[in-house]
Amino acid sequence: MKSPKIVLLGPPGAGKGTQGSLISGYFEIAHITTGNALRINRDLKTEYGTPRSYMDRGELVPDSIVNEIVEVEIKKVGGFVLDGYPRNKEQAEYLSTIAEIDKVIYLHVANEELIKRLSGRRVCPSCSENYHIEFRPPVRNGKCDSCGDKLIQRSDDEKDTILNRLRVFSEYTKPVLEYYNNREGFTKVEGRDNPEDVWESIRNIF
Repeated sequence: MKSPKIVLLGPPGAGKGTQGSLISGYFEIAHITTGNALRINRDLKTEYGTPRSYMDRGELVPDSIVNEIVEVEIKKVGGFVLDGYPRNKEQAEYLSTIAEIDKVIYLHVANEELIKRLSGRRVCPSCSENYHIEFRPPVRNGKCDSCGDKLIQRSDDEKDTILNRLRVFSEYTKPVLEYYNNREGFTKVEGRDNPEDVWESIRNIF
């Protein structure tokens, strides 16, 4: 399959970023991550408020903001893997008007595992390098291996916010899964396995 258009769905912490990067490299297509785009523009003022005001509460950013970001990025490339979008049925319907999707892959991971993954994440505020206190700790405790800056925990990775993010994901994403479930190209993949095994499962789909 040359330059496929892929949607990668899954709850926060399911490994969409890792698998999205692998898919992107395998097919040499763009990896469009709406989360990063929103964080970069978190203080953008709109009639709906700033993305930060929603993200810090673990709530979804309004569709009007997210859709615009996605459409701009899609128009720049041929093939792509969308990481974390669409997040509700309305976004899925909007996406169908701007792109023909070849595959939809859903990474399934239990909530207990997701909380463990997310609450342990740490990030460098200077170079954006990512770590995990259990799965990928830095060489020096609390310090970035690359630049030496002090690592931080993002506000949306704190436990109370994680629980709210998972609740919001479940509430809004169930209709998305129902929207894609009976369509050709939809596949559910177990995301609790180690990243190499998950990637093998995804690669076998193609």
